[in-house]
Amino acid sequence: MRKLVGDFFDGNLNIEVVGTARNGKDAIEKIQQLQPNVVTMDVEMPEMNGLDALREIMNQCPVPVVMLSSTTKQGTENTLAAMEYGAVDFVAKTSGTISLDLHKIKEELVQKVEAAANISVTKLKRPMKPIHRKEVVKVEKSLNTPPPTIKKQQPVELTTLPNKKEWSRTSRKIILIGTSTGGPRALQEVITKIPENVRAPILIVQHMPAGFTKSLANRLDQLSNIHVKEAEQGDILKDGVAYIAPGGYHLRLRKIGTTYGIVLDQTEPPRSGHRPSVDVMFEDVSNCPDMDKVAVIMTGMGQDGANGLKELKKSGNVRAIAESADTCIVYGMPKAAVETQLVDEVVDVEDIAQTIMKYMY
Repeated sequence: MRKLVGDFFDGNLNIEVVGTARNGKDAIEKIQQLQPNVVTMDVEMPEMNGLDALREIMNQCPVPVVMLSSTTKQGTENTLAAMEYGAVDFVAKTSGTISLDLHKIKEELVQKVEAAANISVTKLKRPMKPIHRKEVVKVEKSLNTPPPTIKKQQPVELTTLPNKKEWSRTSRKIILIGTSTGGPRALQEVITKIPENVRAPILIVQHMPAGFTKSLANRLDQLSNIHVKEAEQGDILKDGVAYIAPGGYHLRLRKIGTTYGIVLDQTEPPRSGHRPSVDVMFEDVSNCPDMDKVAVIMTGMGQDGANGLKELKKSGNVRAIAESADTCIVYGMPKAAVETQLVDEVVDVEDIAQTIMKYMY
């Protein structure tokens, strides 16, 4: 396995493999000795597993880490824990712990390693405070206090935004969130601060393969005051419920009487390499004129969400929020959104929930 992964980088002008390690304990010693820019590491290893090794690495010799993970239930849960402990990203192995067809993930792994080399370790080390349901109630009360001072995007003046409409506090609303690299940590920061009496459903697109989105939903559900679930075909939208698009499916809506139901679409190909795609979700919800939208774009590589935001803004009352460069693991998707000049507020990740909530009442 180590030989296979190492061979992926043969001939790559940007990457040199400086060493390999047999297990987590060996990895910590080699990292201190060789001081690499990026580490790839399996979640499952002998003597010291990937999770324990990752914690030690982030404490002793922090470096961007890209995890390799199997798609078993335990593998997906461990991968999400690794994101929480500071891993940059992960690649799902195609067929279990020993994957002889590992070549299928070569392109994805090389791309993620190249991206990881440019990521600030300081942001990866930001501690994730454990949140439990009983703590969320305190947050709910604080949401009624004046909102924090929000950093406005520059150089765009909010008064110049096209089609700026008066925001109604009584209209029906929906919250839309799109994110990618660094998203699981960002979602935990945001979703756990949303109070259960929020008067809107929440649709989430997180770029992840099938299987991992279910584990993400379960993890967020345990930590949050609202209900979080992986979206299923025909789910009827309910206020106070967050629906995460399953890996491999675009998330769409269809009108059912006076409400909306979820449609999972596997027929349309990936958009810019992504299925689910933030653009597809935004574009589809732009066809729901009886709901005002709060659209949020957080950390991630690429530009997914920017084109969809243009469609949202063309057809309805929309407030757009982008995560600031200061807290993004990768300032790609929010940057592309800000460059459309259609973003209303740019805020740090810890202020996003409160910014969303000020549009709910």
